[in-house]
Amino acid sequence: MIHVTIDGMQMEVQEGTTILQAARGAGINIPTLCDLEGINDVGSCRVCVVEVEGREKLPTACNTPVEEGMVVQTMSERAVDARKMALNLLLSNHHRGCFSCPSNGACELQDLCYQYGVEESSFAGARKQIETPPVEGHPFLSYHPELCIHCERCVSTCAKATGREAITFRKTGMFGIINAPFGEDYKDTLCESCGNCAQNCPTGAITEKRKKKYRSWEVSRVLTTCPHCAVGCQMYLLVKDGKIVDVEAADGPSNHKLLCVKGRSASFDFVDSPRRIRTPLVKNKETGEFEEATWDEALDLVAEKFTDIRDSLGGDALAGFACSRSTNEDIYMLQKMVRTAFQSNNTDNCARV
Repeated sequence: MIHVTIDGMQMEVQEGTTILQAARGAGINIPTLCDLEGINDVGSCRVCVVEVEGREKLPTACNTPVEEGMVVQTMSERAVDARKMALNLLLSNHHRGCFSCPSNGACELQDLCYQYGVEESSFAGARKQIETPPVEGHPFLSYHPELCIHCERCVSTCAKATGREAITFRKTGMFGIINAPFGEDYKDTLCESCGNCAQNCPTGAITEKRKKKYRSWEVSRVLTTCPHCAVGCQMYLLVKDGKIVDVEAADGPSNHKLLCVKGRSASFDFVDSPRRIRTPLVKNKETGEFEEATWDEALDLVAEKFTDIRDSLGGDALAGFACSRSTNEDIYMLQKMVRTAFQSNNTDNCARV
């Protein structure tokens, strides 16, 4: 255990703990832009710098481990001035089209600039002078280089969290470039269209295209379970005016703020499809046509038919087959019904979509 003092608060933490982790554990906020716990700690944004007693330079809290007896000031004048300068420099290459940006109101860079009173950059960034067209060939995702702050959160998310390494960071001359595979050739890349990079982007550089249809303050979030397989990923449905407009990954025990392409982009479009059957249909015995019925009428009919088959032919005449899009709980209930109500052991489910 290591003894450290942060903002006058003495604490004991595990060896190897970073200053940022120790501070958060004590309820002390240190601003970050590039940090993603367990995924990205490159310290490139320099927004999390703190002052450590006895050190001339200001270390980045996200990747500096605590040391025995360390005394840290998170809001000293030097640290605050350094953060303002870091934000100033980031804005020097950042195009200020906040009103038209889909991340307006949900931009971490915007929030920190407001918090630290940085309204304009006093520098003219070299990257800002170069025309950088957006990459829009992907059906779900877009990349706007002029909004990118090179925090590398997307790179680390793609490499460490999803294991694809479809997004890379490379140098070309004096500039760094994020290679986002969202052009017309996206099908030939390693991109799986999962959108985890977009959710972890702190600005509007990488966004889901449907985000243009709403603003963050217009939606409410409803926690639910992804219906596309039995993994049980937790996610938020974003609802605007009674309609689902988007999906965000929640910090569930099986997904930890990650989703696959089905969970993120196929979990809501069908809900309002005009082709969707919204009412049970029962065939009219006289006309042979399907007619709308109540749920009680439809379920009573199904139960009656199943019971007749079981009683006349035995339980082995019936079987239950679950879809892999069902949750574990639904699949459990199906096999329970087959074994008890059908009196049959003929039950299975497909293992994959």
